[in-house]
Amino acid sequence: MKRHMTKNNMIRLLAALSFLLLYIALLNYANRGWNGYTITDDSGIEYETAKVLEVLEDNTVVDETIEGRRRGSMLLGMEILTGRYKGNVVQVENYLSAMYNVYVAEGDKVSVRIDTTGIDEYQVSIYNYNRSGILIGLILIFAVSLIIIGGWQGLRAFAGLMFTFVNVVYLLLPLTLKGYSSLPVTIILVNVTCIVCYYLLGGYQPKTIGASLGCVCGISFSAIFGSIASNITHISAYQMDEAEALILTMSNTNLRLEGLFLSGILIASIGAIMDTAMSVASAMDEIKIKKPEATMRELFFSGMKVGRDTTGTMANTLVLAFAGSSLNMMLLIYSYDVSYNQLMNTDFIVIELVRGIAGSMGVILTVPCVAIITAFVLQKMTKKTRSEG
Repeated sequence: MKRHMTKNNMIRLLAALSFLLLYIALLNYANRGWNGYTITDDSGIEYETAKVLEVLEDNTVVDETIEGRRRGSMLLGMEILTGRYKGNVVQVENYLSAMYNVYVAEGDKVSVRIDTTGIDEYQVSIYNYNRSGILIGLILIFAVSLIIIGGWQGLRAFAGLMFTFVNVVYLLLPLTLKGYSSLPVTIILVNVTCIVCYYLLGGYQPKTIGASLGCVCGISFSAIFGSIASNITHISAYQMDEAEALILTMSNTNLRLEGLFLSGILIASIGAIMDTAMSVASAMDEIKIKKPEATMRELFFSGMKVGRDTTGTMANTLVLAFAGSSLNMMLLIYSYDVSYNQLMNTDFIVIELVRGIAGSMGVILTVPCVAIITAFVLQKMTKKTRSEG
């Protein structure tokens, strides 16, 4: 028995090392040869940090018609703190409007845009508030809270979150810009993300196996349903807000917009699908522990019962998440009293409906997949454990 376990551990260790080496090689390939925006000695646009040394003039006034926001201009004396012009002191005219409203005081740090037009010739303008330190602080608060409350599991969950972030930012984005179709790349990455995150959280056990495989099925169903829905409604990335900018990007990259819309749906819905899968699998695993004699049929129907309660809230989560991210646009549409016919044929509305429904279908269909797979795995692994014992 001891030798058998040692052999299994060695196999898992070798598999983990092989995956890690392959993953590093893929990261290296994805990010090699991509230079992005080129900056030269006499040209380029850079975003750096600067400090307000002095407010030389403040010609702003409070406008009560736009909820007390300031309008006008400010003349600022500033020191550039980062980048190739670090240490230079410049005067910057800061214009404030209803939408562009960066009001600063002496000692404040801001993000500035530096446009280089020649050797040692440049123009500086205020870009936005300097939020990088605040954002890093918020991330640290989140990570510490997760680890304190969740303990070892919280640390594993944070590691899984970082793995997901790396997959999206350092694999999906560069591979898409290299010309790979985003949809198959996304499907592979979200499935790998599911499996790795579940393994980090629960290790190799029946509930993680069932949840992983069920999650793969749910993602596949979501992709299929989304593909069918987008085809029959004639919706693609070309109807999205960022389409024009992406089309311009296509001129100097190998970017393909085909499949990008569906990729966004899968990434947005993966969290809800994973939550549903683990909730069902964990409940079934607990039932099997408390009642070892439970049959595969009993486990399946127990999983389905738990899943029915979960799908309602998770589908709500997805639809409301999509609605929340588009609240401003929905408010604008409502304020214009748009007719039903115009509303239901507006690209924005169709996009949000397809997103919400496709993601929710993935959540719903994950439940029977997880229930039947987990019931099967629990029965098989229980019999194997008994026979070895």
